Amino acid sequence: MSYQQILPEAPEAEHHPLPPTGHQTWIGVGVLAVGLAMAYGATQISSDAGYAGVGPNFLPWVVSVVLILCGILLVREARTGGYRSAEAPSGAAQGDWKAMAWVSAGVLLNASLITTVGFVLSCALCFALAVRGLRLSEGKPAGNLRDSGMDLAVGLAISAPVFWLFTKLLAINLPGLTASGWL
Repeated sequence: MSYQQILPEAPEAEHHPLPPTGHQTWIGVGVLAVGLAMAYGATQISSDAGYAGVGPNFLPWVVSVVLILCGILLVREARTGGYRSAEAPSGAAQGDWKAMAWVSAGVLLNASLITTVGFVLSCALCFALAVRGLRLSEGKPAGNLRDSGMDLAVGLAISAPVFWLFTKLLAINLPGLTASGWL
């Protein structure tokens, strides 16, 4: 269902949930700029062919070309009348800063602790903090000590097999807590 079908009688002067076409154009220009920046970065990566004739700059080029194409299409869509088939946005009118703080703390702690406490523990902590933030964003209680312990256990149950898969099967070095390579 399109925005026009939901609120056909809304006067033009009222605030609409969809951004005006000028803002939509800037979104497309932003995507285009990110794609161009990635393309510039891809030129700085060696193109020496690796496994199966694909070099290390292949994926950055693919991503940059797709972003440039999406940016061009977004700008064209915005300049020819806006996102006509977009549905009205759902959710809260404003962001939930408390929930975002918990999720951000999880990501930032993961990045800062991964080399000191290892991949498994830092990812488990990231998972537990992110789940707490996502619960808050849904309007549910953040969780008590038992829930937080369960979230940490689930995070360990997810991150440990990922760590072992990468380090033992794929021989990709991830930071571990012990020298044995099992934690």
